[in-house]
Amino acid sequence: MKRAPHVIPYQGSKRKLAQDILSYMDFEISTLYEPFVGSGAITLAAAANEKADRFVVADKLEPLAELWKLIIHEPDALVKEYSRLWNEQLSDPAVYFKKVRADFNSTKSPSDLLYLVARCVKNAVRFNRNGEFNQGPDNRRLGLKPEKLKKEVDSMSQLLKGRIEIVGCDFREAIAKADSNDLVYMDPPWQGTSGKRDPRYAHLLVLDELIEALDALNARNVPFMLSFDGTCGDRAYGAELPDFLQLKRVGLHAGRSSQATLLGRNDVTIESLYLSPALLAKTKIKSLEKRNPHLEFLGKAFI
Repeated sequence: MKRAPHVIPYQGSKRKLAQDILSYMDFEISTLYEPFVGSGAITLAAAANEKADRFVVADKLEPLAELWKLIIHEPDALVKEYSRLWNEQLSDPAVYFKKVRADFNSTKSPSDLLYLVARCVKNAVRFNRNGEFNQGPDNRRLGLKPEKLKKEVDSMSQLLKGRIEIVGCDFREAIAKADSNDLVYMDPPWQGTSGKRDPRYAHLLVLDELIEALDALNARNVPFMLSFDGTCGDRAYGAELPDFLQLKRVGLHAGRSSQATLLGRNDVTIESLYLSPALLAKTKIKSLEKRNPHLEFLGKAFI
């Protein structure tokens, strides 16, 4: 698989799982939609490996969508602003991070967001109840150097310019025009296990709205893939999706849990990838079953 550019270092990115996920894109795809785009690991890997003709990406966090627009359409301006931020921090990185964080919460500057994501602890974006960025800096590092960022930004711009649409909106609006010739890949916020608000996300997902949207995609015969829940050791994350969606669940090996490693355990994370009926009708399912014999079926259509 060809390497894809990597600009936005989001924790939870599907970058390590991209090869497994792309293996299901073994049919002609007109437009690939990624309505919870984040760092866009799947869109970038798909573009680098010529899996689709065009791309539509969206995120409800509008500064993130604006950051994508800068990367694609104004790469030089973004690199210049990031370089200014990166160099200005050098006298006192911790204090400067807090200044940029306050600026971002006031102005929602996309270049400020890129700096914060690059510098924050474990690249783990966190928001408070008011939707303000509240993660602290990782004082062991300064973030990606400007010259390295420029290389990745230029590569990403060249890869997608002229064949991508970027919008800041709700996921349902972003996929409204998808049809049977397209593919929708969704990596929405996980539900977690506590039922409490998850600070990783500025905008939370209503499960019933997701299920309704998946049902609508099925009704339009739109192929889709959904990364949604999983397990870590003996702990399961997320509620089960209903049988009537007729989805096929594949367990993807995401590696050893970093938290478990700190606790001296060997827990392995398995992330679930759900395949829609329309996708199963197009992909080479028999060969995939041979490659991964531990497929679990949901619904009666494919038992």
